[in-house]
Amino acid sequence: MAGCFHCGEPVPAGADFRFEFNGEQKACCCPGCQAVAHTIIDCGLGSYYQHRSAPAPRADAVPDELKQLQHYDLAEIQQDFVSEKDRLKEVQLSIAGLTCAACAWLIERHLSQVAGVAQIQVNTTTERARLRWNDDMVPLSRLLAAFAGIGYQARPFQPHQQEQDYNRQVKSYLLRLGVAGIASMQVMMVGFALYEDLFPDIDADLIQYFRWISLWLSVPVMGYSALPFYRNAWRGVKNRALNMDLPVSLAMIFAFVASVYATVTHTGEVYYECVSMFAFLLLTGRFLEMRARRKASETTANLTHHIPMLARLDTPDGEQEVAAKTLTPGQRVLVAPGSVIPADAVILDGTTSVDESMLTGEHLPVTRQAGDPVFAGTTNVESPLRLQVLRPLAEARVSEILRAQDDALAEKPRVAILADQLSRYFVALLLLATLGTYLAWLQFAPDRAFWVMLSVLVATCPCALSLATPTALTVATSRLTRSGILVRRAHVLDTLPKTTRVVFDKTGTLTRGEVTLASVVLLAERSEAEVLAIAAALEAQSEHPIARAFLPYRDPRLQVSARENRIGRGLCGVIEGHSWRLGSAAWLHPDAEETALCVYLADDDGPVARFVLADPLRADAEQLVRQCKAQGLATSILTGDGSGQAERVADLLGVDELVKNASPDDKLAYLRARDAAGEVCLMVGDGINDAPVLAGAHVSFAMAGGTDIAKNSADAILLGDDLQRILTARHVAGRCRRVIKQNFSWALGYNLVVLPLAAMGYVSPWFAMLGMSASSLIVMTNSLRLSRL
Repeated sequence: MAGCFHCGEPVPAGADFRFEFNGEQKACCCPGCQAVAHTIIDCGLGSYYQHRSAPAPRADAVPDELKQLQHYDLAEIQQDFVSEKDRLKEVQLSIAGLTCAACAWLIERHLSQVAGVAQIQVNTTTERARLRWNDDMVPLSRLLAAFAGIGYQARPFQPHQQEQDYNRQVKSYLLRLGVAGIASMQVMMVGFALYEDLFPDIDADLIQYFRWISLWLSVPVMGYSALPFYRNAWRGVKNRALNMDLPVSLAMIFAFVASVYATVTHTGEVYYECVSMFAFLLLTGRFLEMRARRKASETTANLTHHIPMLARLDTPDGEQEVAAKTLTPGQRVLVAPGSVIPADAVILDGTTSVDESMLTGEHLPVTRQAGDPVFAGTTNVESPLRLQVLRPLAEARVSEILRAQDDALAEKPRVAILADQLSRYFVALLLLATLGTYLAWLQFAPDRAFWVMLSVLVATCPCALSLATPTALTVATSRLTRSGILVRRAHVLDTLPKTTRVVFDKTGTLTRGEVTLASVVLLAERSEAEVLAIAAALEAQSEHPIARAFLPYRDPRLQVSARENRIGRGLCGVIEGHSWRLGSAAWLHPDAEETALCVYLADDDGPVARFVLADPLRADAEQLVRQCKAQGLATSILTGDGSGQAERVADLLGVDELVKNASPDDKLAYLRARDAAGEVCLMVGDGINDAPVLAGAHVSFAMAGGTDIAKNSADAILLGDDLQRILTARHVAGRCRRVIKQNFSWALGYNLVVLPLAAMGYVSPWFAMLGMSASSLIVMTNSLRLSRL
């Protein structure tokens, strides 16, 4: 019986676990050995099988791991964390072991080569990745195995599980940090006696004894505390990718090996105290970075913590506790005062106050009564409620917010892409500069060449450079979420500070959108009740704010056929065999001169009725326009309203430019004209007819009460309908841009200053490691200032 090519164990009869190596089919005893062999060969390490002196150990653990991963392919399990869009599946993954931008680049490069993967985006700050793939071509378990193949553990993002992983990681770091700290103190105490200028008369045998003591004290640091740096460095080398831990690991290994050589041969100097302290400071910096990342990403993760695990289902047999994630539309739930609402629902019975701060940023509770919608994660403050579920938890507003924010964090603006590329090339240049320094010093001071090279290697490690952009972007995005501003596109933070003009829609944006019917003017022999019922029937399926004014007059007996939405004009349809149109004066009564907000109802013979509407301004609209002008921003109103109401609103607010009676194409043409004139426009809207212009603007905001299509087209959403948040977002974006520039200036400036100093021998290894760690901490601390704006 032939032996397994990987481990040498006998291959069971009937087993068929094969793979190709050097053009030949090799047999394995189990799927575990087959998987490990595939990974070794795929990583370009096939020479291992040619030069090994003994077979590898049997990979018994791998089949269990593969079986565990295969559980993620089950549809009933995927429903909790996998969504589907455009025939592709999408999942948010938590990734263990991310340390820098090079890790993200390696994962993206490796996974993008797997057949069936449509998109992979990694965020190092949140330690999460967004993966989109074709499930017909490759199962999720194989993709998770692909992460493991390059040394990373990926699992579907679940806040509670990620919190447990984080706690385990903290314990691991603290243990490694404790070992390094205790050993460093002991090594430095012993090493103090090795300074010959302090103790010139010390016996040589005693010096050698102290050297051996220092060696054994530093072994736990090198063999245990510094392991995370070696693993990540080896992972990058194995996959032909340079990362930040490579120069760090080389510096520690070189210094330790040189010190061991000096100890064994009784020649040269030893730097055990430098190596131990270097590991301790690096671990301290990495631990603080991990805590900072956690703080930066916890805002989005904490949203899911607001959703209760259980819900009280109201059934004919009484109350029943069920998992909140199993609720389906139409089911009825009971929510006690002080409890969290488990799903998006409509109130059937009860009047109460609801704390919606986790969604909108508004800390004052709002009154909700029968017929009003409430949302998962918000808190019922005062009275018991009976609710009817509107949608499953996976489609709840809080889930949409999380997905949208994950999209924004996963997308990389140009500055982040530039930083990733720069940090990767910087490592290569650093290694070349280090080699050049070593060769140069060999020519005129060979005894110092190694230690000068070590200083260059340590001092210029570009950890701060890799942290400069992603940390600032993540903190700023989290800060905006807490303020009730949902960023959906990554370029928002980059574009907002550049804006020169704010363009507003009128109805529902500058005005409350709570249109009421002020009066009815009959223009033909029809009764007021009849024309109101016809208008209400035409508006029955419209989401425009004007439609709400006619809602009380709806007659269910009137049915509309051939309904058509004439964007920018109005509606038309057939009722009881007669054609009717409801819309603007420009469309139905061009000769009318309007000074108020009016719509007309017309049949085939002409106008039948004129409806005078009222739509009061938002309380903060005038202040917003005034503040825009104070900041040097031009203002415009683009509206499809052709009446005098538009001019009256423009005059009251004092906007710079009014374009009324504008169709969606007219609005888009206006923005393109502003763009051609060199202006950067911020568009704010809420309706279906605003969708094209929201999508076409440099940057756009949709109102929380706007239509779904407007929200999907916008780059950001105001969750609380507070216009002042537009300027808040611009302020945070401006500060974020300044912080990124400060981070870059510091990281590049530090490296440009310290590199020549280290190369000339003026920076010792211990000072170099101190400066490198301090540089990274300065960048992280500077970015975290954004969370306090």
